[in-house]
Amino acid sequence: MKKTLILDQADIAQKTRRMAYQIVEDNYDEKEIIIIGIKPGGYEYAKLLKKEIEAISEISTKFLSLTMDKAEPLAHPITIDTDKISLDKQVILVVDDVANTGKTMYYALKPIMAYAPKKVQVAVLVDRQHKLFPIASDFVGLSLSTTLQEHIKVELDKAGKGEAYLV
Repeated sequence: MKKTLILDQADIAQKTRRMAYQIVEDNYDEKEIIIIGIKPGGYEYAKLLKKEIEAISEISTKFLSLTMDKAEPLAHPITIDTDKISLDKQVILVVDDVANTGKTMYYALKPIMAYAPKKVQVAVLVDRQHKLFPIASDFVGLSLSTTLQEHIKVELDKAGKGEAYLV
């Protein structure tokens, strides 16, 4: 399998920092943002984004994970680890590593909308622009037009180090 590097560690860091500034600017009057990372890749990327937001602003952040079957979202329950946090009247930032057709984000938003959030925003590291669902990303690290046969693979370790490849 041929892999072409599209984002190295420095690129990811730069794009994450830029996105964090955009998120803070768009939410300058908020005291708190709840960041929800879609497991597995979006969860790891959301941790990076949270760290950058906290480094550049006074906005408090809470971090949650969303678990779902991305291939068959209706086959298994979609869960958010909300434990003692209510999503009512909150600014929610849903994060994934790659946006393709919009299907994952469409189904990820479904349980969030069972609450009454103040605002819901979407952030992705790479947006492939092959939308089949009416989902637009508010904050994007890299927009990349690809063929339907090509895929984007983001590899991040627990420390947030990694790269993104076109495969």
